[in-house]
Amino acid sequence: MIQNEEELVARMTEPSPAVREAVARIRGDIMLLGVAGKMGPSLAELLLRAGAKQVIGVSRFSDPKQRHYLDSVGVKTIQCSLIDDQALQTLPEVEHIFLLAGHKFGSTGNEPLTWVMNTWLPAKIMQRFPRSRIVYVSSGNVYQFCEASSGGSRESGTLEPIGEYAQSRLGGERLIQYYSESNRTPVAIVRLFYATELRYGVILDIAQKIKSQKPIDLAMGYFNQIWQGDANAYLARFFPLCESPARILNLTGPEILSVRETALELGQLMGIEPSFQGKESQTALLGNASELFKQLGLPTIKASQIVEWVAHWVMQENPVLNKPTKFESRTGRF
Repeated sequence: MIQNEEELVARMTEPSPAVREAVARIRGDIMLLGVAGKMGPSLAELLLRAGAKQVIGVSRFSDPKQRHYLDSVGVKTIQCSLIDDQALQTLPEVEHIFLLAGHKFGSTGNEPLTWVMNTWLPAKIMQRFPRSRIVYVSSGNVYQFCEASSGGSRESGTLEPIGEYAQSRLGGERLIQYYSESNRTPVAIVRLFYATELRYGVILDIAQKIKSQKPIDLAMGYFNQIWQGDANAYLARFFPLCESPARILNLTGPEILSVRETALELGQLMGIEPSFQGKESQTALLGNASELFKQLGLPTIKASQIVEWVAHWVMQENPVLNKPTKFESRTGRF
């Protein structure tokens, strides 16, 4: 059982032999744009522990503690507003780039910034680094809702982004595709569904509602998720998959989970009976990552293990990020 944040970070950043092998093949520096987000710090630390020569982390660093932590583990940090044209030009030339920057939570009510971060910025990065290999982390929200029995949307599935966050994400993808082809820049577009750790994620959201005895909304009755350590391990191995025209791959776990069944399992582990409101809709936002699994194998951590860890974490009142996923939204408002 994971007892504290130190153990959690150590678990998420422990490189597998496959990750070590992939990182060993990367020559030169690796730059993470938007490193201070939810996944950036653990991905940067994973790359360093796997043997990366130098990892550069770029962010506004509105929270100085994040920069201090990244500096302490060996990341070379650069404070930079990526939407500042002049500042963008000062960034070093790097062959391998993760574009993690984006704007989701708080996008409703701040739509102009959402489009700047999710659509305009990807285009600017592609123009600034035409000779780099770029892994762009987009969102599964670009897909149409589908029935759970379908197994989830595949990369060739119908796109029907609901709300301006999802629309802006698709806009960013389209501009990246344009510049990838016109400049022959090798790119992988990663449509990520919820990455889960013990301080953040759909499973945590459900567990917190159970503990506070609040009803769980069943309107979005099914979901995908992947352990963040596994998500980072996949990302660390993505550079050989970059192509021009840009390649698109879904990133999530192999299981389609029921909100109701997950809540009942959590409730049993926590010793608290969950309550529900509404009923399951016929469709949900779901992705199928079978193409990724063909390339890089299955994740190492199953959902049942995460449920057990989260139940313990919440009952021990360990720290959380206080960033609800708002997975229940069927309107695209975040």
